Amino acid sequence: MSKYNEKRPWGSFTVLDDGKSFKVKRITVEAGEKLSLQYHNRRSEHWTVVYGTLTVTVGETVQELKVNESIYIPVREKHCMANHTRDFAEIIEVQIGDYLFEDDIVRLEDRYGRTTPEPDEIPRLPEGTTST
Repeated sequence: MSKYNEKRPWGSFTVLDDGKSFKVKRITVEAGEKLSLQYHNRRSEHWTVVYGTLTVTVGETVQELKVNESIYIPVREKHCMANHTRDFAEIIEVQIGDYLFEDDIVRLEDRYGRTTPEPDEIPRLPEGTTST
């Protein structure tokens, strides 16, 4: 697999490697930025800080992680990371699961307006009609 890079409002990520049930990313969080509070239905994640300091929320626990410190995020556990420093921060994220695509992100809170609607808030067509 070749490296793949994507910009986001909070920074960027690069996919370093992936396989049938794993993906490895380098995530860069710019100074003062925060990722959405989110969870995933089909993957767990393990984060290791490789540069800087991040404030990490997993479930109801909030803690600061520095270089060479890591945390495990179970499937369906809400989580986020924030960079409250004046320098960028980076983590290596290892995802494990049977579905490792970006549409397995359920956003609960997001400063960029990207929250995911609850299933009962998603507009649906009346029964018996189609979208064509």
